[in-house]
Amino acid sequence: MPSLKDVADLAGVGVGTVSRVINNHPNVRNETREKVNAAIKQLNYTPNEVARNFKMQKSTMVALLLPSIWHPFFSELAYYIEDELDREGFKLMLCNSGGRPDKELYYLDMLTQNKVAGIIGITYNDIEDSVNTDIPIISIDRHFGKKITCVTSDNYTGGRIALKELVKAGAKKAAYLGITSSAYSEVELRKKGFIEEANAQGIEYIIYEENDAVYNDDEFFGNFFKIKELLNVSGIFANTDLLAAKYIDKAKQYGIRTPEDVKVIGYDGIQNNKLFHPILSTIRQPVEEMARMSVKLLLRKVEGERLEHEIYRIPVMYREGETT
Repeated sequence: MPSLKDVADLAGVGVGTVSRVINNHPNVRNETREKVNAAIKQLNYTPNEVARNFKMQKSTMVALLLPSIWHPFFSELAYYIEDELDREGFKLMLCNSGGRPDKELYYLDMLTQNKVAGIIGITYNDIEDSVNTDIPIISIDRHFGKKITCVTSDNYTGGRIALKELVKAGAKKAAYLGITSSAYSEVELRKKGFIEEANAQGIEYIIYEENDAVYNDDEFFGNFFKIKELLNVSGIFANTDLLAAKYIDKAKQYGIRTPEDVKVIGYDGIQNNKLFHPILSTIRQPVEEMARMSVKLLLRKVEGERLEHEIYRIPVMYREGETT
């Protein structure tokens, strides 16, 4: 397969000149442009996707910025986003940040330079001032101060539903388990809904959180079970399914059984395989709907359309499992 350098050698010009011709740069002499185009045709050279985007001045590449492709919720989200983009004739560029703000900023800078059509992003870091709104962006779970559209599940209602279901299952005292980030996101509304529903029902509750910058499984739960008043809670709402599953596992070491001694509800709905036990009771996020809506809204922004809302909240549902 011929390379950019092969074209440059045949045309008798530098690689940079070939790049400028491909990118349709105006500061190239007609004679040079013709030589380069003739070399491209003779070698049957096909510019890469990024180069074609420059030449056409229209990209078909959309970037998805994720904290972790390993997390089941993000993996499922990525699956449906790619599927919807494919239906619309667009390609997906996956950017896995590992939750690191420096890596997120690196990707955002790279994507701005490479002129992708748009970005769908999930970040829980404080990078608001570095987000370039010249490129169409859809944010998931995070409402930025700038005019960046956010797609999220109805986290507040999810928190209220979780508390209601814990009480319905017999919980008399409930605890909220959460991992917080350096920047505010819609996820915080899960806690708010939980608290307001507990107050409305007159249920005693406790909030237990740690920041994700210092989070460690063993330390988190080690500290949790050292607090005497947390040992006698009869209901747990964890702000993710993974955190709920880890609680159930750690609680066994203290002789606490689920659901006999404590009812547990998670949030996300990532556990679909019934071969896994116990099947977690959870607030199920509409992942597919969130993914497809994010793509549709982004492509409307790509076409220059102004969207009606800054935040699009999609209803959640309670899925009963074996932990309540």
